[in-house]
Amino acid sequence: MKISRNPDTIHSPVAPYVHQIEVTGPNRWLTLSGQLGMEVDGTVPESPLEQLKLALENIKRNLEAANMEVKDLTKLVFYLVGAFEANERRKMIGDFLGGHLPCTTMLYVVALAAPAFKVEIDAFACKNV
Repeated sequence: MKISRNPDTIHSPVAPYVHQIEVTGPNRWLTLSGQLGMEVDGTVPESPLEQLKLALENIKRNLEAANMEVKDLTKLVFYLVGAFEANERRKMIGDFLGGHLPCTTMLYVVALAAPAFKVEIDAFACKNV
């Protein structure tokens, strides 16, 4: 079972996420390598927002391959390079999550594995069995 909490002893979340998710009972866990904003054919769009959209789609495809859904995500870690329009970024992530609130961390970093990459996302999911 997954139990989401925002303890009243700490500040409210500053974006669409929860502070903690406790997992109990028999479960299937999925850990993804960092997902890039890259097409199946290896092309990488120049736009950071397009890369964000693709990285989120790649997470969804990984979840589907494991017979999981976005609602099974427990943690997302965003690594971003350069400027992102905050409202567009939040909307895109919110649309992807569809009301689901995993734990999240967002970091702005100097660079990723190659200069073309502006987005990488780690994802963790858990499905009750």
